[in-house]
Amino acid sequence: MKEIRERIEIMAPVGSFESLASAIKAGANSVYFGIEQLNMRSKAASNFTVEDLKIIVERCKEADVKTYLALNTVMYTHDMPLMKKICETAKEANLTAVIASDLAAITYAKKIGLEVHISTQQNVTNYETVEFFSEYADVVVLAREVTLKQVREIHDKIVENDLCGPKGEQIQIELFAHGALCVAISGKCYMSLATYNSSANRGACRQNCRRSYKVTDEETGVELVVDNKYIMSPKDLCAIGFVDQILDAGVSVLKLEGRGRSADYVRTVTRCYREAVDAHYEGTYTKEKIDAWIAELETVYNRGFWHGGYYLGKQLGEWSGKYGSQSTHENVYIGRVSHYFAKTSIAEITIETGEMKKGQDVLFTGPTTGALTAKNVEPWLEGKQVDGAKKGDAFSIPVPERVRPNDKVFLVLSRVSVQ
Repeated sequence: MKEIRERIEIMAPVGSFESLASAIKAGANSVYFGIEQLNMRSKAASNFTVEDLKIIVERCKEADVKTYLALNTVMYTHDMPLMKKICETAKEANLTAVIASDLAAITYAKKIGLEVHISTQQNVTNYETVEFFSEYADVVVLAREVTLKQVREIHDKIVENDLCGPKGEQIQIELFAHGALCVAISGKCYMSLATYNSSANRGACRQNCRRSYKVTDEETGVELVVDNKYIMSPKDLCAIGFVDQILDAGVSVLKLEGRGRSADYVRTVTRCYREAVDAHYEGTYTKEKIDAWIAELETVYNRGFWHGGYYLGKQLGEWSGKYGSQSTHENVYIGRVSHYFAKTSIAEITIETGEMKKGQDVLFTGPTTGALTAKNVEPWLEGKQVDGAKKGDAFSIPVPERVRPNDKVFLVLSRVSVQ
């Protein structure tokens, strides 16, 4: 199993130190993140700074986790000094690689000896393009619009021709496996730029496609009936049901989308895909397990799932049907950890808002804790077991792992209970 984990990477999205800790604990082989504004989630996530880079790399090295920096936006002349500074800082920090799409970033990173991965923004869909980029990169992220048959053909040609990257190792194929899809080809969208002068290709998408729309005949003023007002908002990709086919097609890296998502999302999605890959190689990848993983993935942020995507040759036509998340659970903030008693594994929580009841599930998040859930809790208040606690109370519960003072605390509620 150790060999499999080294051969097949689960790459987790990281937009905060909470998510970073969650990804590592959930079994990620690598993480990817952005710093400053030259990445495709510069407005959607709380991006790290140049100063954070060294800390991230050090923490990941301790856990034997690779680090990839997204440097994948459209870049203009005035971006060159910052791009070069980021590359140089990444090189000094011993970052594993940058994920880039602009040729200026690709060539500069190679020039200074920094490993490069080709971003999906390059829309690579054939072997010849992979061959071109093999001069610069060791890993190529294929476009999300390819089929698995096409992936297999590209992989077979890489093997047949022993196509290697700058490190002298065979080129690896990376593929998105889970998360948000864009109505535009590989995310190259111009609607936000046209309507708000806010470029999606510069990491500043205003999410035009996620809104509801009416279709009106301009001549008559008659509003046309459409089955779904969210006619440009695709459901999220979910490939957990055909992970075996993806791996058999020659994919080495499964990339999970969600740098703007919570630590709980990162933990859940990373763990599910880690388990699915391991199960495939152990011979225990079954429909029952797939159903259980899908149910788990449905508990965190999603717009509904498109099971198959372009990879299985399907036409895009599964739309979200509503705004925002369709998750079956919601995390509601109630307070913070005030003390942790290591000898007894007890956490004291001070409620800042709302109330909690006996038997509920509680989620902890923190930059070192990551995301941790205590299920079916039985609160204690002033030395007595109680049925609940309210704002201002400091109650105690046993926890499965260590938490830290100032960790945030949430109630995990089903969507039915919060409507």
